[in-house]
Amino acid sequence: MEITEQLVLDTHIWLWLMDGDARLSDDLIGLVEAASAESRLAVCAVSIWEVVALEAAGRVSFTMPVEMWLDDALATPGLQVIPIDRAVAVESARLPGAFTGDIPDRVIVAATRISGGSLATADPAILSYGSEGYVRLAAS
Repeated sequence: MEITEQLVLDTHIWLWLMDGDARLSDDLIGLVEAASAESRLAVCAVSIWEVVALEAAGRVSFTMPVEMWLDDALATPGLQVIPIDRAVAVESARLPGAFTGDIPDRVIVAATRISGGSLATADPAILSYGSEGYVRLAAS
C-alpha cells in the first residue's frame, strides 16, 4: 500500500514507533519512512497530551523525563503536529456514523479526516470505523 497524503499516527503507534516495538509491521515502517522523508508524517496535538497522561497514570514509562521523550519524538524528521483548531474540534464532536471512541480518539480521527490523510492505528474501534469508510486507514 502506498500513501501519498499525510500519514497520521495514532498515539499508540507513535509510542511503538519511537520504542522500536515489534508489533509494527514492515509495511507500516516503510510507510512511515516514506512519509518522514517527504514531510508527510503527522501526529495530532492531542497525542502529546495523551502520552503525558499515560505516563502520569503509570501506563507507559520512559528512560528519561516525558518532556525529553516528547522533544526527541517531536524532532522526528518530517513530523508535523496537527493542531486542535476549530475545524478539528467541531468535526470531533460531529463524526458521522456510530463511532464510540474516547475523546482523544475522536480528535485523532477528526484531525485525520480534516487533513485528508490516512491513520495508522491498531485500535479495534477505529479500525472498525475505518472499515465503514469514515476514515482512511494505513497498514498497521
